[in-house]
Amino acid sequence: MRSSLIFRAGVAMATLVLASTAMATQLDMTPGVTEISQEVFQLHRFMLWICVAIGVGVFGMMFYSIFHHRKSKGVKPADFHESTLVEVIWTVIPFIILIVMAVPATKVLIAMDDTGEADLTVRVTGSQWKWHYEYLTYGDTKDVGLGFLSVLSTPREQYERQGKGFTNTPDFAAHPNYLLEVDKPLVIPTGKKVRFLVTSDDVIHAWWVPDFALKRDAIPGFINEIWTNVPVGKEGIYRGRCAELCGKDHAFMPIVVEAKSQADFDAWLKDAKVRAEEEAKAAASSVDYKFADLAEASKVGEEVYNARCAACHQVTGAGLPPMFPALKGSKIAAAKDQLPAHINILNNGKNAMPAWKGVLTPKEIAAVITYTRNAWGNDTGDLVQPSDVVAK
Repeated sequence: MRSSLIFRAGVAMATLVLASTAMATQLDMTPGVTEISQEVFQLHRFMLWICVAIGVGVFGMMFYSIFHHRKSKGVKPADFHESTLVEVIWTVIPFIILIVMAVPATKVLIAMDDTGEADLTVRVTGSQWKWHYEYLTYGDTKDVGLGFLSVLSTPREQYERQGKGFTNTPDFAAHPNYLLEVDKPLVIPTGKKVRFLVTSDDVIHAWWVPDFALKRDAIPGFINEIWTNVPVGKEGIYRGRCAELCGKDHAFMPIVVEAKSQADFDAWLKDAKVRAEEEAKAAASSVDYKFADLAEASKVGEEVYNARCAACHQVTGAGLPPMFPALKGSKIAAAKDQLPAHINILNNGKNAMPAWKGVLTPKEIAAVITYTRNAWGNDTGDLVQPSDVVAK
């Protein structure tokens, strides 16, 4: 019997060691890189071990009582009721444990919500299925004047597996950050407190970066605040994703944050503003551009459509009714007398359809309208020029 008990105790200890190893390697929380993330991690560990101690104590006492007071030993169960001492003990001890857990947890929560005295303020707007970043204030600059969309850069044909063979399955070894790459990452400086104003312009999203211990819901009509401060020396790329089920392409709106040193960030910000001005000028000049023929406009339009529109309306134009209507054979895209309405919807949006004016250039909007009005058998023959888009 004694050897059996020793064997069982050994198995139990081995199980605890293996569980601890698993938590330290794969199953534990992300320690993170910021001071707050480290505090959250340590708080998690602290409470975890309190729970382990409670579990060991409770179950240990239970199994000890079962073993030493079993019927085969002839033990007679005690016959008593309403022990005031026991009632006091199991009331006071849990109360003390809760206080011990609540004090450090409250300190961490207060620190996480302290968004004051930020060096940089960024507005984060979620939408189906992309993130819009706007740099609002930086130091003494009250209007930075920089904003851009950040969207998944993985080509759609790589992750839209079609057919039974899944012949377009990506090479995960060659793409370790598969579905976690974007065309334009959010860039922040290290050693500076960065405040994020998180909101949404359609449904509920959630902005989540595990390495920063940051997660806030993006709710239409509301602004939630969070902050981070990546330490100097921790420059690098940190990845996250939308953590709130927000629709069909919820899995395809990753978050990439690049932390740069103060000097590198200032240089990037200066260059980014110059590029933004150049893009604005290019967008303005695109009004005067004229497509040579239907083929040229359709080629440009197909690229824009696959990158921006196919998530909702599908590559085939079949859509996902009723939320995302089909464009193939639709009243708006297949009827010649509906061209003005088609242009208006692209510019100003309607229902779940966002307004693309200010996001796409007049050339891109004209091209995608031309493509959708001549693809999938719509065949209206309409060639829309950038000047037509601006006129509407």
